[in-house]
Amino acid sequence: MNLSEHFSLAEFTRSDTARRLGLDNSMPDDLLGNARRTCLMLERIRAHLCRLVGVDVSMHITSGYRHPVVSAAIGSSGASDHTIGIAADWVAPMAGRPYVIARELSGHIDELGIGQLINEFPGADGDGWIHTSTEPPARAINRVITIDRNLLGRIETRVGVLESFA
Repeated sequence: MNLSEHFSLAEFTRSDTARRLGLDNSMPDDLLGNARRTCLMLERIRAHLCRLVGVDVSMHITSGYRHPVVSAAIGSSGASDHTIGIAADWVAPMAGRPYVIARELSGHIDELGIGQLINEFPGADGDGWIHTSTEPPARAINRVITIDRNLLGRIETRVGVLESFA
């Protein structure tokens, strides 16, 4: 089943962690509307990136919906936006490193309908991913943030899109 033109339910609910641990990551039917809204946001982001780089850009969802048990298994909050289908973590290698993409998107969050933008674990090697949610966080200061490890190896959150904490 497709949730939007370029994103399927199977892609949105795929979880290597769930598969590895034998956990069910099926999304309840009552969350399909949330998942569709999230994928429509991803479609707007994808179209923006395609215009920006001048080619058809594919986006790869690395984490969409997460059953609360799966969320707990990876150490994430049971209150994560992923558990209600309103968030996705993704990469788009043809459009650039996640940091570069997040930096670009940070100037277009309202027009693209992005509630929250997180540049996650960019690190010194440019790895990481982008988290986007359809809903703004409770605190406006957390709308555009970077999460990474600081010099002591502790996970830290900072306002804005930063290339790395190191």
